[in-house]
Amino acid sequence: MIRMHPSHAKPPPVPRSRQLRLDLLRTFEVAARHLSFTAAAEELALSQSAVSRQVQQLEESLGTPLFERRHRAIALTDAGRIMLRAVEDSLERLLDAAARARPAAPTQQVAITCTPGFASFWLIPRLARFTASHPHVDVRISATLDIVDLARQGIDLAVRFIPSSAGSGPLLFEEEVQPMCSPALLRDAGRPLRVPADLRRHTLLTIDLPGAPPTMDWEPWLQLTDVKAVQPASTLRFTLYTEAVAAAIAGQGVVIGRLPLLADLVREGRLVAPFQGRAASRRGYYLQLAAHAGDNPHARDFAGWLVTEAAIGRR
Repeated sequence: MIRMHPSHAKPPPVPRSRQLRLDLLRTFEVAARHLSFTAAAEELALSQSAVSRQVQQLEESLGTPLFERRHRAIALTDAGRIMLRAVEDSLERLLDAAARARPAAPTQQVAITCTPGFASFWLIPRLARFTASHPHVDVRISATLDIVDLARQGIDLAVRFIPSSAGSGPLLFEEEVQPMCSPALLRDAGRPLRVPADLRRHTLLTIDLPGAPPTMDWEPWLQLTDVKAVQPASTLRFTLYTEAVAAAIAGQGVVIGRLPLLADLVREGRLVAPFQGRAASRRGYYLQLAAHAGDNPHARDFAGWLVTEAAIGRR
């Protein structure tokens, strides 16, 4: 009588001798990569005879040779090349799965928001000193004129440029202002810059503040010098202070220089101050640490570093 096996019947078990052992597959992969049992033995910290024996066991379980044994050399057979592609693909999948299965490493990041001018002229030139002592910390800078909600945006700390009367948190430094220009413009004999009244021959580089007069950012210095008004030859108005400074360096006019932001440019000789006397702008740069940053030791380190750097600059 012929018995029909149901389609859902389990297949017969694979004999133990035909099962694939992962340790043998690993040995095969190393030997195939090097095409040398000796080199594979060195990588696996085994003897050459142990590598040869494990490869032979794998070949016996497959029922086909994987290598051609030549004089002092080995080469993959067609079956060996097929197995190598499959093993490499499987190992790559296992490594990928292991990477995804491991718990994520804690983030080593500090996020800061500040004005574009503070970022460009003060923070970035000094940042290498922080990264040198914290090489694994990723610093993310959001340079904007907007007042950013630190908690909502996930930012650890802010440097706020605000009136001194409204300042809160550690003060990095207060601001002083005075006119600045390029050395080439100062040497222009046809348009001297000896006294404030000489500004009438020059272009003033100003910041475009909605609803404010063109020389609004000049007001603290004008009050210091008792100059009631400036009638420049022309004005160039910019959205960002960084753009106005770039125009001044290029010799396109005179900008109101903010110190200590531009101190490095003055030391480098890229900008000069044609007149004596600085005026306090009654504004300062204040440090604000987000509530959640208390759990981030790197944010605390960065805040401490900012305070230290600012103190060094005041000496």
